[in-house]
Amino acid sequence: MLRAMLRYAKSSVVRCALATAVLACGPALAAPEMPTPTGSLSALSTAPPDPVARLLADKGLIDPAGAAATPAAAPPAEPAPGTFTQQVRETASDMVLTAMNFLGVPYRRGGTDADSGFDCSGFTRHIFESSLGLVLPRRADEQARAKGLLAVKRDDLKPGDLVFFNTLRRTFSHVGIYIGEGKFIHAPKPGGEVRVEDMRFAYWAKRFTGARRAAQPGEEATAEAIAEPAAAAPAAKKASHKTRRKPAPAAVKS
Repeated sequence: MLRAMLRYAKSSVVRCALATAVLACGPALAAPEMPTPTGSLSALSTAPPDPVARLLADKGLIDPAGAAATPAAAPPAEPAPGTFTQQVRETASDMVLTAMNFLGVPYRRGGTDADSGFDCSGFTRHIFESSLGLVLPRRADEQARAKGLLAVKRDDLKPGDLVFFNTLRRTFSHVGIYIGEGKFIHAPKPGGEVRVEDMRFAYWAKRFTGARRAAQPGEEATAEAIAEPAAAAPAAKKASHKTRRKPAPAAVKS
């Protein structure tokens, strides 16, 4: 009986000691906090989207949902080939991206900068000078005949090419910059603003008059080489008058 009581008392003391130790060291014995993986959902959801997609979304050219990062551990999937975003990403030069940064700038006749506004040729002149260091003439028709530019067929257009239209009943009266997939960016008219439009729409398709591209090293272009062929001069009229004979001198009387 005495031995059983001693064993019970001893076990009770041990249990109390263990309980006290657990309470004192509880924080240390708690399960360690698992580190957040670098590819977690929260990290990806706050990651900045693709810069090209973000630019297009900011300018309203694509659905903003398409510019958001994909909330998954896998990297965001690339857009399907042939989409406008993919076209800009693959072929956009600094010139095209620079031009799209001016979307929304108001039109102003004679304007050459973003602070006061652009007209069509002022806009293309500003973009070419800031992107390529190539100073174009001031007028649209002069830009079409400028040295350092090559004539381009419509089927061979590439982003960054100048595209010209007849909007004032004269050739090369309007100009913009081709950005891909049949679209171009331009400063349209008074009351408008720099925007993207589709060259395939009937209004622009029937007014397209040509395209020009900055010559690459080794390529040469002159104003004569890219100018539109002049209209043939009217054929000279054949002389229809008959040669008159001089009257014979009057006979001298003797």
